[in-house]
Amino acid sequence: MQTALHYASKLFAYALSPLAWVAALLVIGVGLMLLRPHRAVIWARGFCACALVLLLFLGWQNPSNYLLRQLEDQYSAPTGDLSAYHGMIVLGGAFGGFDGRAHSQISLGCAGERVVIPVPLMSEYPAMRLHFTGGSAAVLTERASEADVAENYFRRMGVEMTRTSFERRSRNTFENAVNSFEQLNLTGEAVKPWLLVTSATHMPRAIATFRKAGINVTAYPVDYQSAAGELPFTYSLEAGAHDYAIWLRERVGGLVYSLLDRS
Repeated sequence: MQTALHYASKLFAYALSPLAWVAALLVIGVGLMLLRPHRAVIWARGFCACALVLLLFLGWQNPSNYLLRQLEDQYSAPTGDLSAYHGMIVLGGAFGGFDGRAHSQISLGCAGERVVIPVPLMSEYPAMRLHFTGGSAAVLTERASEADVAENYFRRMGVEMTRTSFERRSRNTFENAVNSFEQLNLTGEAVKPWLLVTSATHMPRAIATFRKAGINVTAYPVDYQSAAGELPFTYSLEAGAHDYAIWLRERVGGLVYSLLDRS
C-alpha cells in the first residue's frame, strides 16, 4: 500500500508542475488543429493562447515570491543557547544524484543547507546528537540510500560519528517521521527535544508530520528561497516556474497528508 502511494505521489508531483500544464495545453491545441474542422481550430487557438498566457505569467516572480514567503515565515529557528536540545533531526533531499564526473565528490543539491548548517552546531554543542533520515526516493532507477551519502559527508566534515544515527529506508516525509520514531523510540530518544532541520518551505508539512508520529521536535528551518520583502518587477521563467512548483507541492502535499491523517 505504501509503495503504491509513493509511486502515485511521484506521478502527482509531475502533474503539479506548471510547465507540465503549459505542455498539456499546447499538446491539446496542436491536436485540435490537426482535426481541421473550423470549430476545432477555434478551440485549438484558445488552448494555445492559454498556454502562452500561462507561460508568460509563470516568469513573473513577484506573486511566487509572496507565496513562498507565506510558507517560509510560518516558523523561525530558535536563537540563543541551544544546549537544552538533545539533537538535530536532519531530513534528506540535500544531496545531488552524483558528482557528474565520477570524481568521488559529494554533490550538494539545491537544499544543501540542510546538511551544511548542522556541522558548526555539532561543533558548538558537543553533547548534541544528529539523526539523519533519508533513503532513496527513485522510482525508475536504483540509487544508494541518501543516508549512506550523508554518513560519508558528515565523516568528511569531521563530525564525531558516535554522536550520529542514520535512518536509511524512507522515501518521503511521512516515512521519515514514522521510521525515525521507530528507530529513536528504541533508545527512548523520541520524547527528548529535537531540532527539526529542513527547508523553510517544507517545514509546515514536516513538523506536523513528525509531531503526529510522536517525536518532540522544534522547527529549525533552513534553505530560505524567497526575498525578505516585496520585489521590484522581476522576471525569470525558470525561477518563477520552480517557485510555483514548490508552493503547489507543499500546499497540496499538506492537504493530502491531512486527509490521510498523516499530519
